[in-house]
Amino acid sequence: MVAGRKSSAITHKPILRLSVMYLLGDELGHLRTLRIVDSPGPSQLLDVTPQSDAPKSSVSAISVHSEKVAVAYASGSVSTYTWTESEVEAGSTWKETRLKSQDAFVGLHQSDRGVYSCTSNGALRLVEDDRAVLGALPSRLCVWKLDPASQTFAYGGNEVDVSLWNTERAFSQEKTAASSAKRKRDELFPGEVWRARNIQTDNLGLRQPIRVTTLTYLPSSGSASPHIMAGTQLGDVRRYDTRARKPTSQWKDMAKTGGVKVLEKGLGEHEIFVGDHGCNLSAVDLRNGRIVYSYKGLSGAVTSIAPSSRSASNGRGGQTLVSVALDRYCRVHSTFGPPSVAGQNQDNAHKGDVLEKIFTTSVPTVVVWSGADHVHVPPADAEDDVWDQMENVDSEDDEVSDRRKRRRKQD
Repeated sequence: MVAGRKSSAITHKPILRLSVMYLLGDELGHLRTLRIVDSPGPSQLLDVTPQSDAPKSSVSAISVHSEKVAVAYASGSVSTYTWTESEVEAGSTWKETRLKSQDAFVGLHQSDRGVYSCTSNGALRLVEDDRAVLGALPSRLCVWKLDPASQTFAYGGNEVDVSLWNTERAFSQEKTAASSAKRKRDELFPGEVWRARNIQTDNLGLRQPIRVTTLTYLPSSGSASPHIMAGTQLGDVRRYDTRARKPTSQWKDMAKTGGVKVLEKGLGEHEIFVGDHGCNLSAVDLRNGRIVYSYKGLSGAVTSIAPSSRSASNGRGGQTLVSVALDRYCRVHSTFGPPSVAGQNQDNAHKGDVLEKIFTTSVPTVVVWSGADHVHVPPADAEDDVWDQMENVDSEDDEVSDRRKRRRKQD
């Protein structure tokens, strides 16, 4: 459009904006999408629970792989969905029949091969093309994670130390855990390739209890042996190199209240996030276990976090992290990696902050990142508002015509 010339019909291209998408689950079984648009303005939270779905119980876990989504519910059912930008379409559903009333899902993973799930009583399942393959693990588990390549998985729990298994061999014998009472204490199960050893006794010579509450895989820096980070009910965070049974690093009192509740590797180098059962969520330097910064203003325990590679829209740089908490808030945070030199103090301008918080009508339990950016096209009326706010500039011909009309009126 040429400046200074009126036009009765203006044709323009739609405004394309990049957005980052998250999927949330809550205690009532609802699914919601959170869209953070790359422009000033509030984020959008939309309920996308399929209408055809019968009422379900609390969401225990969510796993996203491309447009495929798997959701595990506290009732023992697992459902698959197809997730597009604006809706979630229901797929298949099955029931974990070995789940007892006092048990829960402790792990879920959607992959190219199928859907992996694990419960606290050791019920392992792989569903691929409507065919289920079962496995059995020790009971009293609190967390189960599959590695990104689906070659190994790790777990830990109540008096169950961190353990690493070969995924294929784990499904070869369903009765693996049944004969555990007849085995020696340190003897590995079929399919188990590594198991951590309990830390040394305390100053009084008493055995330390094993209470693994959460864990995550770490990049192994080219090594064939996975590196694992684990959090405990005692508030400790331990790092394992699976070439050795003892932890290579152990950082005490990382959790101030009730032990470590969430533990997630950040996308930045040497970055990990730790949250407890209070209102504490902190970024920690993996090189020395030092807290780089903590987020302020949290009024509830964080139940789940999801880092993303999307840049924060606060003008200060950094990336975006989303958390959900028991106070019914979904929060958008900015994140910054640790200083380049270990041990240096973090600059105040590079400390994470809470950028936005969105109230949800029920307690959110899980949040995951879609793993990619999406192209967002605003509605047509939103584009019209932009054009309506533009000031019209008259052309020279229009100005001459207006002067002639004024002269005629004066005459």
